[in-house]
Amino acid sequence: MSGATDRPRVAAVDEAAARLSVLGAAVQRDVPLGPMTTYRVGGAAALFVRVADRLMLPVVADAARASGLPVLVVGRGSNLLVADAGFAGLAIGLSDLDEIIEFDTEQAIAHASAGVALPVLARKTAAAGLAGFEWAVGVPGSVGGAVRMNAGGHGSDMAASLTEVVVFDLVAGVERTLGVDELGLGFRSSSLGAHQLVLDATLQLHRGDAGASGRLISEVVAWRRTNQPGGQNAGSVFVNPVPGEVSAGALVDAAGLRGHRIGTATVSDKHANFIQADDGGSADDVRALMAFVRERVEESSGFRLRSEIRLVGFDEGEVF
Repeated sequence: MSGATDRPRVAAVDEAAARLSVLGAAVQRDVPLGPMTTYRVGGAAALFVRVADRLMLPVVADAARASGLPVLVVGRGSNLLVADAGFAGLAIGLSDLDEIIEFDTEQAIAHASAGVALPVLARKTAAAGLAGFEWAVGVPGSVGGAVRMNAGGHGSDMAASLTEVVVFDLVAGVERTLGVDELGLGFRSSSLGAHQLVLDATLQLHRGDAGASGRLISEVVAWRRTNQPGGQNAGSVFVNPVPGEVSAGALVDAAGLRGHRIGTATVSDKHANFIQADDGGSADDVRALMAFVRERVEESSGFRLRSEIRLVGFDEGEVF
């Protein structure tokens, strides 16, 4: 029965691979995704294409449309947990695209391509005398991922300065420019679909003092090192249920779950809203611990926590 169920998926992968074959070595089957994430656990993508040039995107769009495969965009993997069973679709790696940062210091505008790391952009805007993006120095993701989830921290987020983005629409096969009001930005969320690949973002900052911004960046870095763990994790697991008033970490701590372990996954002793994966561990253990924590917190507090982590390849019937 499972063989019959797998046949349409195998045919779809074959269809996509055939259409992508013009891209040569950029296309591979059964590529492990775990090493591309900060959790460093999880399975492989059925098909993976490494996009190094935007001219490749229409070919990728054609393959995605013709095959009907689900699509996953992989940047720096700082907010991604891939199931041990892997991802039965087309994963698109954008980390090899040119990383571009441009400034208009008179207008206090910063423009960055999707693959630019947030800490790099934070430091470069500060050095250019542009203020308002210092908070991002402690977020390990990329600009593209930050737009998609409206990343934030230290009292600010992408929505505070984002004015527009350029996306490539895999359905239509074209680039589109979207204003911030078209992104549906919420707390750690947006309305961008899987078919919309973020390529560029424009930020409206304000003219400041490079020295003052540098000191603020140092304070953010010091705070993160003191209060948050390193190692294999994806940052905060759960969204604060009442931003500014009720934190997910405090609820997990109050439920007595700091240090709780399931298999190869542990609630951090340093910050209760972080889940650590052991070296060589299991993504399914991380997922099981997330579910356990959410259940216990709801029992003890009445709050049902929502995940900040994007879960890929797990039971599609699960809502998390």
